[in-house]
Amino acid sequence: MSNNIVLVDCTLRDGGYYNSWDFSQELIRQYLQAMPVAGVDIVELGFRTTINSSFKGACAHSTDEFLRSLDIPPVLDVSVMVNASELTDVNNQIELLSKLFPQPCSESPVDLVRIACHIHEFFTVLPCANWLKSRGYQVGFNLMQIAERTKSEIRKVAKAASEFKIDVLYFADSMGSMRPAQVTEIISWLRSEWSGEIGIHTHDNLSLAQANTLSALEVGANWVDSTVTGMGRGPGNARTEELAIEVADRRSASINLVPLAKLVREYFKEMQSDFGWGTNSYYYLAGKYSIHPSYIQEMLSDSRYDDDDLMAVINHLKQEGGKKFDLDTLDAARNFYHGNPRGTWCPRSDLEGREVLILGTGPGASKHSNAIENFIRRRKPIVVALNTQREICADLIDYRIACHPVRLLADCDLHVNLPQPLITPYSMLPDDVRNALLNKDVLDFGLSISPDVFSFNELYCQSPSPLVISYALATATSGHADKIFLAGFDGFHAADPRCIEMQRLLSLYQSSGGALPLIAITPTLYSLPVKSVYAL
Repeated sequence: MSNNIVLVDCTLRDGGYYNSWDFSQELIRQYLQAMPVAGVDIVELGFRTTINSSFKGACAHSTDEFLRSLDIPPVLDVSVMVNASELTDVNNQIELLSKLFPQPCSESPVDLVRIACHIHEFFTVLPCANWLKSRGYQVGFNLMQIAERTKSEIRKVAKAASEFKIDVLYFADSMGSMRPAQVTEIISWLRSEWSGEIGIHTHDNLSLAQANTLSALEVGANWVDSTVTGMGRGPGNARTEELAIEVADRRSASINLVPLAKLVREYFKEMQSDFGWGTNSYYYLAGKYSIHPSYIQEMLSDSRYDDDDLMAVINHLKQEGGKKFDLDTLDAARNFYHGNPRGTWCPRSDLEGREVLILGTGPGASKHSNAIENFIRRRKPIVVALNTQREICADLIDYRIACHPVRLLADCDLHVNLPQPLITPYSMLPDDVRNALLNKDVLDFGLSISPDVFSFNELYCQSPSPLVISYALATATSGHADKIFLAGFDGFHAADPRCIEMQRLLSLYQSSGGALPLIAITPTLYSLPVKSVYAL
């Protein structure tokens, strides 16, 4: 173990995924004063990029002009990170680098440039190292998603790196799935072909960011990353306030953590409460199954995803693979229900001319369950329950309806054991869902997803959303029902995205040709005609 450790704090770069890199000037000022006395050697103050397609704060660009406006203590070196994806056009690499770094290091506030790359990008962007070195910059390469790579792949990368002017070769535990033994193994593979400095950047899915970092130090890595309170994408990183203590101990050095503690108290605790970084059971599962943490971060920040949805998505990505983050994957139905819709069941044969009651999952369904059950007995509507709703007596429910493949994956076992037939786009579902429903009485009604469109057909429907209520409305309308009653659609406060999405969907349905009358019979915040279930 070397005591020549380099501690890099990358809070303003990695933490920016939560606040669009828009840190206040006062926070940055206090941060820069706290870092050197805590024993930090290098501060990575953000990204350097030519992409400008939406508003992001100063640390997303980290221009020389911005960096010069900061009071950076002379003892701190400054780093910026570049994504290799911007540099893979070999014909324009020098031009792009010249735009990103128009000044040589001697005239720039930047000391270190780190290039973050996947292994498939690594060999293409390696020549960038020599150009940057010729301009006087220190150069690091951060290898992402290395945990799934083989020994031969990693040794090949290390050998290639040794042929270029690179100061430090980092590897990142991108999925937060590593354990200390794997960290040790990867360093040994790198070291077999690379004699230079080795660094590690850890994520805390399994609550092992600190342990993995310390294990790396024990076996010869000497560059380590951390962030204040662990602020970083997904569950976050090793925490500077803890890693600084360990580094100081190994250096036999004294540090002052009081300015850092004040910074945490005045700024970062409130941000952590607002944004919610830090590991939890969902991030733990994502790390365990090598699922990109941004899926969890995205869902936790979106109130439309409840705990059942989170587990369903994790189970889906566990099966299908989720190493690469793709926002469209969260809306899996849009991918599954492409092409020509198809089905075999005609809802008109069962619903024509009948009143239909759609049971939602809002608290109104439970609170008024006795009145709803009496209403069903009196008026004898066709009762359709969304997903696995079970607030109403099972004997009074005629059908279940479900369409979102990810939710179906989570609920298959329940559906198989529920007595009602299941209305779903069965022939269009993924194989694993169809196989799980083999022993279920299924009514196959097709579905296609198309923005801003409802259409109603004999064996399929078209819906603007994969939400099950959208599919249920289209199914009842395709079946030429008489009218639709809604129970358990309480709604959410006006600013909640679930409320906005649902209201938009209901308004679009009501304005569609052929739409049926909608009547809410329990309390609702949506703009719907309302009658009391107690007087019907």
